[in-house]
Amino acid sequence: MNVQLTLTFLILGATIFAFVTNKIRADLVAIVSLLAFIITDILTPAEALAGFSNSVVLMIAGLFVVGAGILRTGLAGMAGQLLLKWSGNSELKLFVLLLIIVGSVGAFMSNTGTVALMMPIVVSIAISMKVSPSKFLLPLSYVASLSGLMTLIASPTNLIVSQLLVDRGYSKLGFFEITPIGIVGMIAGIAYLVLVRNILLPKDQHRAQTNEGYKLSPKKIIKQYDLNNRLFKISVPEESPIIETSLAELKLPAKYTLCMMKIHRKSQEGINLLPMTYQEMAGPTSVIHAKDELYVQGEEEDIRHFVEDYHLEMQGLVEGEADELVSKHLGIAEVLLTPNSSFINETVSSLGFREKYNLNIIGINRKGGYKLQDMVSHKLKFGDAILVQGAWDEILLLARETQDVVVVGQPKEHASVAAATGKAGIAGIIMLFMIMLMAFEIFPAVISVMIGAVLMILTGCLRNMEDAYSNMNFESIVLVAAMLPMATALEKTGGMAILSNGIIKVLGDYGPYGVLIGVYILTAVFGQFISNTATAVLFAPIAMSAAIAMEVNPTTFMIAVAVAASMAFATPIASPTNALVMTAGGYKFMDFVRIGIPLQIVMFIVMMITIPFFFPL
Repeated sequence: MNVQLTLTFLILGATIFAFVTNKIRADLVAIVSLLAFIITDILTPAEALAGFSNSVVLMIAGLFVVGAGILRTGLAGMAGQLLLKWSGNSELKLFVLLLIIVGSVGAFMSNTGTVALMMPIVVSIAISMKVSPSKFLLPLSYVASLSGLMTLIASPTNLIVSQLLVDRGYSKLGFFEITPIGIVGMIAGIAYLVLVRNILLPKDQHRAQTNEGYKLSPKKIIKQYDLNNRLFKISVPEESPIIETSLAELKLPAKYTLCMMKIHRKSQEGINLLPMTYQEMAGPTSVIHAKDELYVQGEEEDIRHFVEDYHLEMQGLVEGEADELVSKHLGIAEVLLTPNSSFINETVSSLGFREKYNLNIIGINRKGGYKLQDMVSHKLKFGDAILVQGAWDEILLLARETQDVVVVGQPKEHASVAAATGKAGIAGIIMLFMIMLMAFEIFPAVISVMIGAVLMILTGCLRNMEDAYSNMNFESIVLVAAMLPMATALEKTGGMAILSNGIIKVLGDYGPYGVLIGVYILTAVFGQFISNTATAVLFAPIAMSAAIAMEVNPTTFMIAVAVAASMAFATPIASPTNALVMTAGGYKFMDFVRIGIPLQIVMFIVMMITIPFFFPL
């Protein structure tokens, strides 16, 4: 055994040990492993970094964007509610139904794509049922891997072995030729997961499972501050004396204890074929125009005084305050005063808050008591929470102001959700379009995903590029990219050939069935540490040579390689889908070992019966 081969196995062993102990983040372990291959001169820098340009990695990044669009628009929640309705609130029925849907979707697209698309739906369902998403995410990954056996295009391993058969002069695999094996595998896998789901699956709430921090949504804020029945719509007639007057001149807070929230105005631009309106955040420099619709907050009696003084028309109380205060461009947020805030002991009127931040202060929370009237005269104290309203961009700008206030919750996420509201149908169309592109192989899978991701941004399902980047799980992306070159190291040093040739020599005396078992086991073992594609590429030629030498059906051996390479259950690095759910579900390395190895054994027994039955030796 040469030095480089020894070093390769040492690095591989150390990497696995680090994953098992879970003392260091998985992505950092993968990067250290990658650097070790470069330092020991086993891989060149170009070979080691090739994983970061791999189409699988780029596809994962794009799928995070698509998944975010599905989640942001509410499509995931709608799908989740539909599944809950079908399941009749039975967790077992929901579990089985969910896995069947995953298997069906996975039959026509990659397992990575299936998991990335289904994850938002699964997490949404788990949250609504108040159970840990970790009960669903690992089974989701496993069934997605099993769905690769349903059709020829469901997994790249199938295409690899089919092409090798053609290259060697045999018939290629038909589109549904492998489907009977996939159906058997799916039934066996789902049955196993149903039996062990309450025994082996983690029950504790993991750190990373939902990213549910303190999320004070705009609707919760409106309810807490009791803002309902305080927003009125007023129209401005052409004869009103208020026309061409700025809000600064009106001094509504001081004179009427009112707050102008926003202005709806008809657009005067372009050809007036349709009545176009837009809304403007009300600020000190806002000027009232004829036919404007003013949204004013305050007590009804004060509103009527304002209306009478300026000959305005009261349109009445606005129903659905949350919908009016929160939109694609406008929102509300709660901010806390810091201990050293310059706002302390200052009145609201003396702060010049609207002038400085272009935001309205519409409420004060002091020790659980909410002040909505005469706020201009109140002196602010440490511990006060201020409710502000205005453009999302201004709220996000305020969130970066750390000296005086701290914005509570996640305004960036609420802004993204508000921007995507009402676009669930668009997100659904984009998702189906992407799936069709992948199923009919119009473009390479990674291009189809990129098209889907770009459409999510262009159509407003995601607020902007920053929103898209913030939804990429870079821990998963780096983990997959850094682990992909491990296959190159094993192949380059000859480690794979030594092991594969050895098992054929050892089991050759047991006949074709014994060698078939050996090929399956070796493929499955190495498939736990390198990608299924790389595993199939490396082992398919070995299996083909063995079948030809023993004069048996090579298709049987090719199917065995394709199946075994897809059985990536025992480690988080065995498949990109495992890496995806590892971080999303907060799993540890040993969770995969504890749940995956028994499943590997079950599937080995089932497949060693099923494969020779449908494809006789």
